[in-house]
Amino acid sequence: MNPQDSAPAADAAVVSAAPAAAETSATTEQPAVPAGAPPQQGAFGSPMIIMLLMFAILYFVMIRPQQRKEKERRAQIDALRAGVRVLFCGGMIGTIEEVKKEGTFLVRVADGVVVEIARGAVERPLPDAKA
Repeated sequence: MNPQDSAPAADAAVVSAAPAAAETSATTEQPAVPAGAPPQQGAFGSPMIIMLLMFAILYFVMIRPQQRKEKERRAQIDALRAGVRVLFCGGMIGTIEEVKKEGTFLVRVADGVVVEIARGAVERPLPDAKA
């Protein structure tokens, strides 16, 4: 056998195999995207839109109701006057004797015991027990 005779046969096999490989790869490749086309996005759009949507849900479910409760509590505290029984955050109950301008209350917690307590320590007013 001549070495030159076997070389063309090997080249022919490579050449004949190349079109078959090109045909199979052409059927599995994605179609080409035009140069100026925007990138394709998922079903829900970009991740930024999803994050904004999640924040909006969080705001309306958790943050806004808490702000409304705090606003109502502050309105109740601002409406407090002398003679009202109140519950403090520490669990102490007393009757307001005097409302001071510095943002504190003088509160009677027992007979002859009057303490000064900050407005922020008031949790809520209590109904009178005289009924």
